[in-house]
Amino acid sequence: MIKYLNPEGLHKHPAYSQVVITEGPGRTIYIGGQNGINANGEIVGKGDIARQTEQTLKNIDIALASCNASFANLMKLTIYIVQGQDLYKAFQASQPFFSKISNQPIITVLVVAGLANPDYLVEIEATAFVPAE
Repeated sequence: MIKYLNPEGLHKHPAYSQVVITEGPGRTIYIGGQNGINANGEIVGKGDIARQTEQTLKNIDIALASCNASFANLMKLTIYIVQGQDLYKAFQASQPFFSKISNQPIITVLVVAGLANPDYLVEIEATAFVPAE
């Protein structure tokens, strides 16, 4: 069982949930921090937060699919964005991935001084849950 909660007393936002509870049998999937890198190890959208966000989310989609899961199974995202980047552009680039799901994951966004490679502008780690059939 999965419950998405936006309790009274907490801000209700259409882009994320405040609390997610999973109970019962199933699989929890942890996806390490993904960046705007393609399968060849090349940075996609060097200097472009929107293109890097899109590639990062494509990478998460690939990781989820390898576990027979999808964005609908996401429970939590932790998003690291390099200081000075346009958060709105990153948000806009993410909408095609999240607009089709009915329950939004919980999200933490951190603005950081830098990431592992100075050309990385965004990194996203994810947790998903797939209930047992």
